[in-house]
Amino acid sequence: MKNIIIIGGGAIGLSLAYHLAGRAHVTLLERNQLTSGTSWHAAGIVGPLRASANMTKLAMYAGELFPKLEEETGLSTGYRQTGGYWLAREDARMDELHRIAALGRHFGLGASIIAPDDIGLPSMNADGLVGALRVEQDANVNPVDLCMAYAKAARAKGAVIREEVRVASLLIENGTAKGVTLEDGTEMLADSVALCAGAWSKKLADAAGVALPLQAVEHMYVVTEPMSDLPAPYPVLRDLDRGFYVKGDAGKLVIGGFEPDAKVWDAFGPEGDRPFLEMPEDWDQFLPFMEGALDLIPALVDTGIQHFMNGPESFTNDTRPYIGQTPNVDGLFVAAGMNSVGVMSSAGIGHVLSDWMVNDTAPVDLWEVDVARVDPLTAAASHIESRMKEAVADSFSLHWPFKQPKAGRGLRKSALHDHWRVAGAQFGLTAGWERGLWYAQDEAEMGLPYSVGDQSWYPIIRREAAQMSDGAALVDLSPFGKYEIEGPDALSLLQSLACANVDMENGCAVYTPLLNAKGGIEADVTIARITEARFRMTSAAALRQKDLAWLRRHSAGLNVSVTDRTEDEVVIGVMGAGARAALAALSDDDWHNFPFSTRKDVTVAGVAMTALRVSFVGELGWELYISADQGGPVFDALYRNGARPLGFYALDGCRIEKGFKHWGHDLSTDITPLEAGLGFTIDWTKSFIGKEALLAQKAHGLMRRQVMFDLPTHPLVLHDEPVWEKGRIVGLTTSGARGARTGRTLALAMIDIAPGEKLTESQTRHFEIEIAGQRHPANLLMRPPFDPTGERMRG
Repeated sequence: MKNIIIIGGGAIGLSLAYHLAGRAHVTLLERNQLTSGTSWHAAGIVGPLRASANMTKLAMYAGELFPKLEEETGLSTGYRQTGGYWLAREDARMDELHRIAALGRHFGLGASIIAPDDIGLPSMNADGLVGALRVEQDANVNPVDLCMAYAKAARAKGAVIREEVRVASLLIENGTAKGVTLEDGTEMLADSVALCAGAWSKKLADAAGVALPLQAVEHMYVVTEPMSDLPAPYPVLRDLDRGFYVKGDAGKLVIGGFEPDAKVWDAFGPEGDRPFLEMPEDWDQFLPFMEGALDLIPALVDTGIQHFMNGPESFTNDTRPYIGQTPNVDGLFVAAGMNSVGVMSSAGIGHVLSDWMVNDTAPVDLWEVDVARVDPLTAAASHIESRMKEAVADSFSLHWPFKQPKAGRGLRKSALHDHWRVAGAQFGLTAGWERGLWYAQDEAEMGLPYSVGDQSWYPIIRREAAQMSDGAALVDLSPFGKYEIEGPDALSLLQSLACANVDMENGCAVYTPLLNAKGGIEADVTIARITEARFRMTSAAALRQKDLAWLRRHSAGLNVSVTDRTEDEVVIGVMGAGARAALAALSDDDWHNFPFSTRKDVTVAGVAMTALRVSFVGELGWELYISADQGGPVFDALYRNGARPLGFYALDGCRIEKGFKHWGHDLSTDITPLEAGLGFTIDWTKSFIGKEALLAQKAHGLMRRQVMFDLPTHPLVLHDEPVWEKGRIVGLTTSGARGARTGRTLALAMIDIAPGEKLTESQTRHFEIEIAGQRHPANLLMRPPFDPTGERMRG
């Protein structure tokens, strides 16, 4: 069994110790006393319903584990199912609640939408409410009691838990975690280390060269004096549009909120080492929540406040936790940045992270919370502190479709940023990069409002896409991850990683997924061969750190180098029926004798570069890879000759009507190429990671398949919407958009099928997709609606 050290004795570390005990030799180190950091003052709300399928499955495990712990240990955890209400004061909020309720019902939760008058909670003022989401499985738990149960059960299975032991640093050798050094100089060796110290994780991570964008803030709640006639149990109330919650506590009420412009707190300052820290009351900060609670529960006017709790809590820059193996240090795992839901999340996180640490692979798709998503620039103190202006409040803020953050912007820009800005870019964040979402032609097209229905920018993306019918569009593709793989073993490395055959002629390129041992898709990339021993791999911007870690780990022991070229070059996509003419007008190279999926060195507007003929929009086009300091003249020359920008939203509307998949939604580590309709990429004659799993799946027959639906009623499709057939849910959508050229509302979805069921047979079935409380007819398409034969793209 592995020897594992866990740093941190709060709910997360103790849950991990419990789940690892008996499967590994576990030592947990706590610098003070168990729970003394943030777990002790947690509110103890347990909410199983989250905004996505994977996070809901993770959260639901608490309802199974917490009662089991009581049976195992004989200790009470205080777990009690109370039910809860998510309250809405804005009509747009009801759209969000309908979507979440549908997801909850799919997973067997009692989730229902009710009218304000049907809440039926004595003394609650329903004025101003437009509706609510009722969740039967909402619950409470006593955080300290839960942690003591974790500790007792972990010890019973062999885990060693040591308090008052301070870790000074992580032991890192040749990029691998080997243990820890204690404050007294003692070294403790281990096969792997789990950093579960909450806000105090960042200092240890920084010293090890690991980016963790964590920030501690002052987080507050109040406990009332006892109140007569409170229902028992008292349900959890979340007044979402006012940013606060209310829960029962032994005849009293606990009122807390998620603060806008939260007050940052230095976890390593003078008070940072004090156990069970309580900070001074701050009624100026808390007053809006108290006023909201007084309006919601008028009886509070005659009730005193027994205790004002102001304690530290760590939040992340994107309000999602960091979980998993760090991309640049092998054997170092993280579970930190819980955004005030650590106690509730502890069960699921301990469960999946223990499997990851024992088996060296994530048991399920955890990309939403994977620490490998972190852009190192976001860990800078100035950035993470600025994000606290809105990151804490985002926990309850209305999650508008396509909502963009305001604080902490401008962190990562391409060298062509100002050129796109002058051309009218309305910037948003895509994978941390500033990128034009659409391009405004006048002031009326700037700063368009959010909507849960028809998007105000849709007419603009129609205009942007229309120019490709006979002209040329310019697409900002600079955020792509770009990697050079070179050396005598480069071909053998890539042949083992890619399911497609990359042993091709120099100058050729191939699209291919990279798979894990289960056959799941770790990345979908384009690989071009430059010379016999030199390749270029291009991947999604969000996967940059993940891809680099994947390449590095699999190249260990091989004679090959991997170099990140992402910021060395800008990439301009020149797309559309007029792309060839636009490039030929500025170049002496032969753009006619330039086959699809090939790569050439060319000169455009007097600048040497590389052109790759591929197209994510499904039109004739090239990607121009240009030295970052020389992209401006090329952009200007193309723009002067009539090419015009096409934004990210138009790009998405074009890719979906071609049936092109998006990693992170349509493709993931849990989805195989066969399920995703990418079987054409597989070369069955060679060996590659995941081949055995695919052969087994092929032999047994697929049980699910990703398909495309056309929704003629034009609802706003996002993801994780239930697909219905004959009164039962048979799948979930993975992504959706309205076609920028066809005008059709399209959804990609993973649906259940009978073994051996052909696509033609699936098409005869009758489907509906539930979106925001309504079921919409969904027609399964046999092929993508735009240029299904690929004539435009390959012509």
